[in-house]
Amino acid sequence: MAQLLLSLFILNMSVALGAGLYEVRMIVHLWFPGSIKSGFQINSRAIRDIDSGRKFWAFVTTGPLTLLTIANLVLAWQSQLPGCEWWLTAALLILIERISTFSFFIPVAIKLQAPNPPPPERVNRLAALWIGFNYVRNSLTLLAWVFALRAFAFVV
Repeated sequence: MAQLLLSLFILNMSVALGAGLYEVRMIVHLWFPGSIKSGFQINSRAIRDIDSGRKFWAFVTTGPLTLLTIANLVLAWQSQLPGCEWWLTAALLILIERISTFSFFIPVAIKLQAPNPPPPERVNRLAALWIGFNYVRNSLTLLAWVFALRAFAFVV
């Protein structure tokens, strides 16, 4: 059971990491045209039209990765297998990523795609925070993925 859940956890993180990097490179600049120097704008229409949250992320991370994180956290906590500290660390890192997603990323995305977005100076601040924290979020996922792969080397 441990090997199966850890495998599914790694597979789901792999998809989430790849999709997250794709989104950073190909999508985010469509949502937030501009730069830190010139100031970010918001393209609410692009956010609504692309709507990756409901069209993609809900099926990959919102439900599945969250459930796999909880299951892996419980198993890693209880595990006596060699490498369980790597597994537990990976699950804890993704738990932090999941909490930040539900407490910051999703609410801000909903706020920014609303028909009446916040004033431009607030949009610039929110967009800069969202973009910056998104790099941190992808880094957490990458680090957790590496730790989970290390744990898997012990489990196999």
